[in-house]
Amino acid sequence: MWRAGLKWMFLIIGTTIGAGYASGRELWQFFGHESGLAILLFAVFFSISCFVIMKISFQRKSTDYLPVLRDIVGNKLTGIYDVMIFLYLFTTTVVMLAGSGATGQAFNVSYWWGVLVIAAALILLFVKDISGLLSMNQFILPLLLSGLIYILLLFTFDQKLSLFSHWHEQRNWTAAFPFTALNILPLIAVLGAIGNKVRSKKEIWIASLGSGVILGVISYIYNNSLIQIADELLLYEIPLFAILKEYPFEMLVFMSILLWFAIFTTAAAGILGIVTRLQNHFTIPLWLLVLLTLIVMVPLTTVGFSTLITYIYPIYGLLNLYVLSRLLLYPIWNKLDKRV
Repeated sequence: MWRAGLKWMFLIIGTTIGAGYASGRELWQFFGHESGLAILLFAVFFSISCFVIMKISFQRKSTDYLPVLRDIVGNKLTGIYDVMIFLYLFTTTVVMLAGSGATGQAFNVSYWWGVLVIAAALILLFVKDISGLLSMNQFILPLLLSGLIYILLLFTFDQKLSLFSHWHEQRNWTAAFPFTALNILPLIAVLGAIGNKVRSKKEIWIASLGSGVILGVISYIYNNSLIQIADELLLYEIPLFAILKEYPFEMLVFMSILLWFAIFTTAAAGILGIVTRLQNHFTIPLWLLVLLTLIVMVPLTTVGFSTLITYIYPIYGLLNLYVLSRLLLYPIWNKLDKRV
């Protein structure tokens, strides 16, 4: 039970901690100053949303996101949100591919080499179907989370930062809503694909609470660190590198590798959501669907990494607020839908 719960927890975290999050760009876009309460609310909303999605997925024994989506938004809006989820997964996976290229550029490696390496790795990952993704997450995510927390706490102690000095300033609390909403659609897509593999509600509790607490703690410490270097962030495509600039080069290399793996896990989750949905229409091997999808995506990565996040993420965050409200109020909505 615990092992299975942790497996789903790492899948959730791997879906969320991608290029935008792990680099610090996404956190800074939504939070920044006066956001402690916003991050706390995000952790609560995120856990509730994960629980509801997984519970529906478990009840439906789903293998793709469509049955889960239908339960959440209702029959009338399912078609609209089906298209939205597909486009969201597509565009954010392009962001991950672009993020891999940007990470390579930081070490004077060709942008296109960075993109092609992650594309090849994604194809190889899905040769073993979904089991390859789950195995990878269980190995990579503990290492990634430990490394990120270590760097952030090291920076916090080295700079003698206070973690709770700004709790009387919380005017940005509303940011919790679009930020949580931003991360909901990929979770519906990914968790909707594993409903037939979940065995008990205890697994759901472990996965949803664990992921919310871990992401909440990391988000708070990360945001607190970024506030201290706010004036320098305009100079960096990847804010994490601004935190690392005073540390040895070896640490920069280590965190860059972990950053790449964060990008990879989210790209893999996005691809999973796309290809499990496409399997309803195409009877070809999963890895071949991945290959064809990536062939379409790669040319679109020419838009700058930070540009993609700056414009795409807030728009989707606002569009997804309805989905978030349905998840948070699911018991009420569900009863009303059954009466109608």
